[in-house]
Amino acid sequence: MRAIVQTGYGAPERVLRIEEIDVPAIGPDEVLVRVRATSVNTPDWATVAGEPSILRLGAGPRRPRRRIRGSDVAGVVEAVGAGVAGLAPGDEVFGSAQGTFAEYAAAPAARLVKKPAGLTFTDAAASVMAGLTALAAMRDVAHVSAGTRVLVNGASGGVGTMAVQIAKALGAEVTAVCGPGNAELVRSLGADHVVDYTSEDFTRSGPRFDAVLDNVLNHPPKATARLLAPGGVLMPNSIGNTGGLLAGLPRTARAALMANVRLVRPAYDRENLTALLELLGTGKVRVVVDKAYPLDHAASAVAHMLGHHARGKIVITA
Repeated sequence: MRAIVQTGYGAPERVLRIEEIDVPAIGPDEVLVRVRATSVNTPDWATVAGEPSILRLGAGPRRPRRRIRGSDVAGVVEAVGAGVAGLAPGDEVFGSAQGTFAEYAAAPAARLVKKPAGLTFTDAAASVMAGLTALAAMRDVAHVSAGTRVLVNGASGGVGTMAVQIAKALGAEVTAVCGPGNAELVRSLGADHVVDYTSEDFTRSGPRFDAVLDNVLNHPPKATARLLAPGGVLMPNSIGNTGGLLAGLPRTARAALMANVRLVRPAYDRENLTALLELLGTGKVRVVVDKAYPLDHAASAVAHMLGHHARGKIVITA
């Protein structure tokens, strides 16, 4: 099969190349998926760039031990393990796996759900990490309900676009922070108020919020926490970080020591995928895709995200 293999750390065009490798073997609880679409997430571009260099301690000092990036997946079941029930060859599925920048991927059956016919492979793949992160933040951490005041910093990115919509679906009053070119987009997603970060420092604004999801981490956590109402929660999101990990990781670490901070840890399982699917099915939440690249151009897709200005998600089709 064809796969995008990472040979080192650095510019995507230099360290990502397409190769012919073996189709992955599956275990008893796994499914072999013929990948139709995947998407680029923060862990992908961070591992490709290898920055900050401390990340290489875990991934591999000179090149990553796991050579194929990608975790979101949408495709068609090719084969199932002996212990898998409820899925069969030919089923269209989406969910989470490893090494999805390839024509085939082995995925735990517990991390897949059937894809409805009305949901495209592109939208399904783009929804997984971004959607489950936003769902965990709004539903599980902030416990958003009718009247909750929510601010989303980085509202036009992958996690941000999903968070604005999920917060609105749960009844929140949403303030979205983004650049002027994305104001109409986030308004179309349901944002009640929009702050242009190029002309206003949102950490110095008057309103107070019950929940702040910070996808950019471009301000010290203490400054962002000043926005919180009594009992409010600040959620620094390194998974959806669009401002660069060099600033984001240290700020996330400092924020984690604060009493009013909660980290977002999405669970990639059938229960949460089904909840996300229900939101998509109601029409209250839609997937925003900036651009789709063919597998051969995966390096360009990663480079696009490294620019930190994608509107919604960047998808790779196989």
